[in-house]
Amino acid sequence: MADSAGTTRTPRRAARVAVIAPDGAVLLLRYDNPEVGRHWAMPGGGLDPGETPRDGARREVREETGWSDIEPGPLLCTWEHDFTRVDVPVRQREHIYVAHAPRRPLAGDLAAAHAADGILHARWWPQDELAATTDALWPPTLPALLADLREHGPRDPAPDLGYVPNGPRA
Repeated sequence: MADSAGTTRTPRRAARVAVIAPDGAVLLLRYDNPEVGRHWAMPGGGLDPGETPRDGARREVREETGWSDIEPGPLLCTWEHDFTRVDVPVRQREHIYVAHAPRRPLAGDLAAAHAADGILHARWWPQDELAATTDALWPPTLPALLADLREHGPRDPAPDLGYVPNGPRA
């Protein structure tokens, strides 16, 4: 598959988890990517062969946070976006699940895993601060998705955002 600039993109499946604290804050990780730069995203990443999105979300949140007690709940949304991973341009299709957990620090020695994935640090974001930031977010509509979840609960079916270009928020 090629993007609008003619770059050939390899399809990649992924899953993430919006870990939400009782006060409504969401855990985001600060990533640095050579193609799209620094951005915030929920814990998650690519699926292993034969892995379901839910199983991949569970594994990824454990690998990136050190928490083994996070169970992905309802689907928040799906979306596709482009970036380069390990020098390979990809078009990634993500399933984003919701989970609830106490606000807490990351657990264990995650330095090697974070370095390999370009993760700079983690932060709990209050939803009002998230809505006001101009930092790049994956997906860019995350504040609106979380506000809708807070107001209406999970959607069935969950929204499919389709392809969304990465970049700074307007």
